[in-house]
Amino acid sequence: MSETPLHETEGPSARTLKMLGLGVAVIAVAVVGFGTMSRLRATGDLKTVAADASIPTVAVIHPAKVTGDGSLVLPGNVQAWNSAAIFARTNGYVRSWNADIGDKVGAGQTLAVLDAPDLDQQLASAKADYQTALANQKLAASTAKRWKSLLAQDAVSQQETDEKAGDYAAKTALANAALAKVRELQATYGFTRLSAPFPGVVTSRSAQIGALVVAGNAASQPLFTVSDIHQMRIYVKVPQVDSARLKDGDTATLTLPEYPGREFPAIVKRSAGSVDQQSGAVLVQLQAANPDGALKPGAYAQVHFNVQGDTSALTLPGSAVLYTASGPNVVVLGSNDQVTLHPITIAQDMGKSVLVSVGVKPGDAIVDSPPDSIANGDKVRVQTAADAGKSAETATKSAPAGSK
Repeated sequence: MSETPLHETEGPSARTLKMLGLGVAVIAVAVVGFGTMSRLRATGDLKTVAADASIPTVAVIHPAKVTGDGSLVLPGNVQAWNSAAIFARTNGYVRSWNADIGDKVGAGQTLAVLDAPDLDQQLASAKADYQTALANQKLAASTAKRWKSLLAQDAVSQQETDEKAGDYAAKTALANAALAKVRELQATYGFTRLSAPFPGVVTSRSAQIGALVVAGNAASQPLFTVSDIHQMRIYVKVPQVDSARLKDGDTATLTLPEYPGREFPAIVKRSAGSVDQQSGAVLVQLQAANPDGALKPGAYAQVHFNVQGDTSALTLPGSAVLYTASGPNVVVLGSNDQVTLHPITIAQDMGKSVLVSVGVKPGDAIVDSPPDSIANGDKVRVQTAADAGKSAETATKSAPAGSK
């Protein structure tokens, strides 16, 4: 049998295998590089999309001028002409109370009577001390008089006579001090009877029979509150921009929610004459007669000032106001689509819209419904008509079937 040649049974040569391995390595590197580049490109696209999505799309509005005759309507707080909180000036127990909330009382009328047993004993002791001091004074007076007559007969020395006169003066001072103490306790004892300081109406009562009353307790409630409501004071915070339109003697009308259709006449009496830095407003006081007691202390009223002339206040929808810890603000769109927060002063809240007296100008571009997280310097994208149409179309498609 013939043998096969040796060169015919050998496999691929070493050179061939090396070239094959090198080709496979190049292909593998190319695949890895292509995958890495694809991943990097996808990551970059994702970052771009995320950055683009982080910029909110907002609608922009402009403040509108107030239309109408320029009449001024502001909220006011109604207060009593005079109001006094009645506290106890001495410790004791409530023996009786003679007036309740809503009762009309006259000046000096007794509201309650207190029992003060400790004070009774102090007053009795003070009177006894005064009697002792008075007796010592009388004895010193007679002694000084006797020594003075003996001095005229040269029976005693001048030194002894002066000593008796000085003792009489000291005993007189002690008697006067004891009398002052008695009068002080008598005045304090008079505070066991609580009385009304002026004619009015009892608007609060916390006195209860048998209750302990401690004088000088700052945290305690007043036993009574008496309010004089024959006239009322109405306090209104007028925005600085409108403060020059009001003067003493101007007339106004009050409307209250519990009296629909009824108007109460009032007159501007005085102004604080300064602008409060917190509110940017001037405090104005009005007076209104209250013959039937319809106006109540602490009530809220709408004050319609009878003034004419245009006002520089502007109106904005309520949705454009951003309330922060520092107060109401609006978000104003500036150059490069960056925003700035401007603090404002709201002259009147009309529900869907607000009257702004300070903080905006007619040409300002105001962001409507700004996000709560928006801050100074943030960039925004202004909503276009096409964006608004897409939003409306999306909302229509997402609505449940049959809803309109």
